[in-house]
Amino acid sequence: MSDGHEHDGHENVPSRQRRRFPGISSRAYEHPADRSALVALRKLSGFDTVFKALSGLLPERSLRLLFLSDSVRVSDQQFAHLNDMLRDACYILDLEKVPPMYVNQDPVPNAMCIGLDEPIIVVTTGLVELLDEEEMRAVVGHEVGHALSGHAVYRTILLFLTSLAVRVAWIPLGNLAIMAIVTALREWFRKSELSADRAGLLVGQDLKASMRGLMKIAGGNHLHEMNVDAFLKQAEEYEAGGDLRDSVLKILNVLPRSHPFTTVRAAELKKWAESRDFQRIMDGHYPRRSEDKDTSVTDSFRESASHYATHVKSSKDPLMKLVTDIAGGAGDLGGRVRRGFGGFTSAPPRDEPGPDGTGTDGADGPGTGGPGDAGSKN
Repeated sequence: MSDGHEHDGHENVPSRQRRRFPGISSRAYEHPADRSALVALRKLSGFDTVFKALSGLLPERSLRLLFLSDSVRVSDQQFAHLNDMLRDACYILDLEKVPPMYVNQDPVPNAMCIGLDEPIIVVTTGLVELLDEEEMRAVVGHEVGHALSGHAVYRTILLFLTSLAVRVAWIPLGNLAIMAIVTALREWFRKSELSADRAGLLVGQDLKASMRGLMKIAGGNHLHEMNVDAFLKQAEEYEAGGDLRDSVLKILNVLPRSHPFTTVRAAELKKWAESRDFQRIMDGHYPRRSEDKDTSVTDSFRESASHYATHVKSSKDPLMKLVTDIAGGAGDLGGRVRRGFGGFTSAPPRDEPGPDGTGTDGADGPGTGGPGDAGSKN
């Protein structure tokens, strides 16, 4: 428990009693897709060393100097309450070296953890002014989770490649090749944000505060105008609503983003908070860092694949339903796709023979699956 005394180099941590997780491995809270990628990268001997050797090409030194010279470094003398939260988060997650944290003047609420040699945490004034103490504690824990997982290294690489893609846009196919890597990194990083949200919950140990923080990031400092249940219902409507056109638009909307949509993050965090995995961690049963070297890449990828398979089967998204139907060998898939995209054309769908020789006119008939149609509304 965090008790306000000196422990392992961490002093003056806040006095509220919170459970501590000595030696916890980041694998305990990482999203399966994030975990499998990180396990694989950590198994590549010298991977981090190679990228650190290229640090002269990366903007890390420039960023460190920029924040040092034009932002406020958190300490006992400056933003002392944030400094207490930072030390407490590192104490709870047993991160031995407390990373430096800066407050940057920016009205846009944001926070990040970057760096190759050593991670640094940056929070904007917009975020500090938006969140209360418990909400901010979850954000600080979120960023410390990034540091513990080693996300800072790969985020710095992502920032570099995004910048490089702009510089080489004039080279034929050069931009396409880099953007393909950037797109893949963004998909992984969106999952890493879900991991860090979980770390924030382990640090703050207050689900309501985590949810409030996400709501404020989405809708501003107007909690009296917002409702958690209604906010989570938006996530359900986002996943299940519409037809195949909406499914495609969801994919296009999320591709350029480094973070999942806020309602999705809230729903994912609540689901994890209610899971057996979370309860086991809170009970003190979690993987230790000392075991990381023995982690199997194959097992991690198998867990990731199993997670995605379960997600597809349980998803209410029309496209995911169609994928499930295809995998299950459902009949009249042509009719389902046509109905799903029917809004693209004004012409009514043509009758086609169904698997039993009868026509399909858009109504549920034998072999169409009834309520399970990809184009059905929920």
